[in-house]
Amino acid sequence: MSSDRVVIRFSGVRKLYKLFPSDKRRLLSVFFKRIEYKEKWAVDDVSFEVKEGESVAIFGVNGAGKSTVLKMITGVAFPTEGWIDVYGRVSALLELTAGFDPELTGRENVYLKCQLMGMTDSEIAAAEQAIVDFAEIGEYIDQPTRTFSSGMLSRLGFAINVNTEPEIFIVDEALSTGDSRFRKKCLERVRGIIDKDNVTLLFVTHATETAVSFCKRGLVMKAGKVIFDGPASEAAELYEGGSY
Repeated sequence: MSSDRVVIRFSGVRKLYKLFPSDKRRLLSVFFKRIEYKEKWAVDDVSFEVKEGESVAIFGVNGAGKSTVLKMITGVAFPTEGWIDVYGRVSALLELTAGFDPELTGRENVYLKCQLMGMTDSEIAAAEQAIVDFAEIGEYIDQPTRTFSSGMLSRLGFAINVNTEPEIFIVDEALSTGDSRFRKKCLERVRGIIDKDNVTLLFVTHATETAVSFCKRGLVMKAGKVIFDGPASEAAELYEGGSY
């Protein structure tokens, strides 16, 4: 059930990316202001609010601005213009393998990432075994993560994010981790999290059926703008129709 408390607010948000033809030109731009580049407004004058307990799907083709919106909510990216307010602990299934220190063990990385999420040592200790058990990487948990496969890193990243009692839960096409049995377990855990009272969900996916099963509200984005905000079923229909 949603409440009247706003936990996410976008106010006139714009995000500009500078596109350079090569990494060399990007590096040179640090020292020489006249290096040419193209401008891309990934998010362009977006305003919306999400209340506590709401479940919101975000639809749009690749490049519409969906992931940029989520990255700004999590603090991975910052707006060029406008402002964003976020109230609550955010757990994001975005770039699952980002932020791991390759020289630390899996267990040490659990503490590192949980601390970055604002958890206390006692909270991390309470969640540690659940994270280790969910990841299913066995003895590797006490090995440096540089020895992990990409699949093992994804499992550990997923396990951390779904076992830390999030208040705002963000999912971006992250339910394809591991084999079919592990994917099913991931899906069940996500459902369990969003079924809890007052957990706010933002869900980005191209699988409209899955999104509608999770979410009541839907946003459709096009070229960095929100062009529809309403019932998830209507948003999915608009997106699938492709006529917007």
